[in-house]
Amino acid sequence: MTLNNYKENKEPANRRKFIKNSLIGGITFLSLPINLMGLRLSNDPVKYKLNLQSPTRYFDGKNCFVHPRAGIIPLAGKGGNPRVVMTMTSQDLSGSDVFKAAYGMQTDDLGKTWTNPTELKALEPRYEIIDGVRRPVAISDFWPAWHKKSKTLLGTGHTVVYTPDWKVSNPRPRDTSYSIYEPDYGWSDWNKLEMPALEKFEDCGAGSVQRYDKSDGTILLPVYYRSPGNGTTSSVTVIRCTFYNKKLQFLEQGNELHIDVPRGYGEPSLTHFKGNYYLTLRNDKQGYVTKGVDGLNFEEPKPWTFDDGEALGNYNTQQHWVTHSDGLFLVYTRRGADNDHVFRHRAPLFMAQVDPNSLRVIRKTEKILVPERGARLGNFGITDISPNETWITVSEWMQPSGVEKYGSDGSIFIARIHWDQPNKLFEIL
Repeated sequence: MTLNNYKENKEPANRRKFIKNSLIGGITFLSLPINLMGLRLSNDPVKYKLNLQSPTRYFDGKNCFVHPRAGIIPLAGKGGNPRVVMTMTSQDLSGSDVFKAAYGMQTDDLGKTWTNPTELKALEPRYEIIDGVRRPVAISDFWPAWHKKSKTLLGTGHTVVYTPDWKVSNPRPRDTSYSIYEPDYGWSDWNKLEMPALEKFEDCGAGSVQRYDKSDGTILLPVYYRSPGNGTTSSVTVIRCTFYNKKLQFLEQGNELHIDVPRGYGEPSLTHFKGNYYLTLRNDKQGYVTKGVDGLNFEEPKPWTFDDGEALGNYNTQQHWVTHSDGLFLVYTRRGADNDHVFRHRAPLFMAQVDPNSLRVIRKTEKILVPERGARLGNFGITDISPNETWITVSEWMQPSGVEKYGSDGSIFIARIHWDQPNKLFEIL
């Protein structure tokens, strides 16, 4: 697959400057910044500004980019700035979750200019003999994040095993995949995390999960798995891993979270705020949230609601955390936003502050990060760039056919949160 359609009528990569304060397609209302605020636990406002950018787009009628997520390498950019490395996967629009190639791009000047998206050979699919059949295996739902202790950009995701003709089938084996990025060499060939030899972990991965790295370098990695006999119903646990000498190794797991709903819990994301760990969970009916004190063991999850008790309206898609020293925020999609024409109501993309005691979303703080243009925005990532800035990265997933009639064109968006007060949790070096 090539990007010829994307490159058509574009400037050469070494001359191209990307959109800074407005978007393609005549969307003038995205000229920002806009003053926004949430509520601190002390009732003092957490102020921030939002700036929306689109560094690239790709949609040729047959393919588009999905899962754009970024990680940083401190001081590797220009003028002491970090290098921001973004990865994304190409989605073959003829099928469901058909990921045939990984791409990457980077910026050394905080998004003023970006390199051209290029295919990442180290992250490309492989072929394996599974049950006597040669089958393609791709990594997907990849998320790069800086590992402070080892000073390494470590990306985690999971594998997708296809039939020989690139169809998704169940049951199938699945593993947590990982790769590391070297500034001088790029991404390493992807590896698989070795899990305990238990039947329940034969279909287990960390796709699209937000991990938490502890100060001692150990990693709390949420995973979801489907035990034999449970069909497509998955459960969630958090595992603790070491990352040493470029190898990710399993140490232990926490308690297991189950729900008797089709497909169960999936795509969990973890954060730590003011002494507690918080875990958010995807579910077909509604999103769930729970908390715990050690990062491994969690209370019984409860559905996400607004602070007035009304259901949040998120279902069958991801939610992730934005964590500032002054406040905890949730990024999500939901029903009830004049968005019935959007697949699973996965656009627009919202952010709101969370009351960490009641585990409820504070309705008055809800703001739109990325507007709805017909395509889904449910697969996104969050990156702390500096004490003063956090990025939310997302792409327009161009399925089902025809979403472009609402204005979507396969754009990748970066919602840049500029904090009024530094995030004291950001200690990267």
